[in-house]
Amino acid sequence: MLLVLSAEHRAHLGCLPRAGGAAVGELGRLALEQLRRGAAPRACESAARKLNISVDIIQHGVEGLVYLLTESSKLMISEVDFQDSINVLGFSDELNKSLLQLYLDNRKEIRSILGELAPRLPSYHSLEWRLDVQLASRSLRQQIKPAVTMKLHLNQNEDQTAQVLQTDPATLLHLIQQLEQALGEMKMNHCRRIVRNMK
Repeated sequence: MLLVLSAEHRAHLGCLPRAGGAAVGELGRLALEQLRRGAAPRACESAARKLNISVDIIQHGVEGLVYLLTESSKLMISEVDFQDSINVLGFSDELNKSLLQLYLDNRKEIRSILGELAPRLPSYHSLEWRLDVQLASRSLRQQIKPAVTMKLHLNQNEDQTAQVLQTDPATLLHLIQQLEQALGEMKMNHCRRIVRNMK
């Protein structure tokens, strides 16, 4: 699977040859530091002074590297696919090797950082439901008004919460059809490939 780079990301990565081969290691270190702790403008300014390059080139190079490394790590791109993805940038062989080594050395750490940043969503625990039917009221002697009440129990961060939902049977049937359609689409090869690469 190849990583497709937008024009903006290509422009940011295009700063790397201007920074020079020796600077790529420093920019890689800054990119990893940014992933770990967030943006650090002072670190970019200090690197710019040390390498005698403008701060803009440093910042764009770091942004480009952060995108390249995070997207490649998310997809767990193989060594060959990573090389093919950066070959379109037209860098020298030396720069390509430096980028590949940076990726190979840090992809596991980047994946763990991205895993920590992912939101912790609640997970399903159990469901209770009840069907209520109103047969008459003071104003209408004969009416049938069904309602489905559900209590959805969820687990989130070792805690259990409950959500009470109420709907009519027609809306519930429509929701079931939509979920079954989504499950059917998950069985398609394209979706399976995406899910496999997300793990």
